Amino acid sequence: MKRHVILSFLLLLLTPAINTYADDARTYVNPGKPGTEGLPFSGAVKVGDTLYLSGDIGLTEDMQVPGDPKDEARLLMESFQATLAGAGYTMDDLVTVTVYCSDVKHYADFNEVYRSYFKESFPARAFVGSGTLLFNARFEMQGIAVKRPE
Repeated sequence: MKRHVILSFLLLLLTPAINTYADDARTYVNPGKPGTEGLPFSGAVKVGDTLYLSGDIGLTEDMQVPGDPKDEARLLMESFQATLAGAGYTMDDLVTVTVYCSDVKHYADFNEVYRSYFKESFPARAFVGSGTLLFNARFEMQGIAVKRPE
């Protein structure tokens, strides 16, 4: 009998946490970019006011990496911005990003383009030397955004 009382008490304590998790619906954002159909990831996943963005790279329409690192960074930022907009967010809603770079000698080129995409403060950021990236891209970025109250 004592065991049932303890189990019942634990169930009462855990029930709000279980219900909160079950009510926390996820929305999957797929920007529908060429070349991403059928790949095993979503462009972003929204949980509550938080949007988790998958890694993205800057490719041309014909799925090529531009010759100029700044052009690649610009395509990456435009793609990231489009994914955010598709979920109702802006670049200024980003709270953190991680940038993977195949060669950190491109740090200044990336930063020159990156700065131009923010109106207010910058999100927290890590810039990581990563080695080879898909499609031999120089940059890949992932992030987390939180919707600002209106």
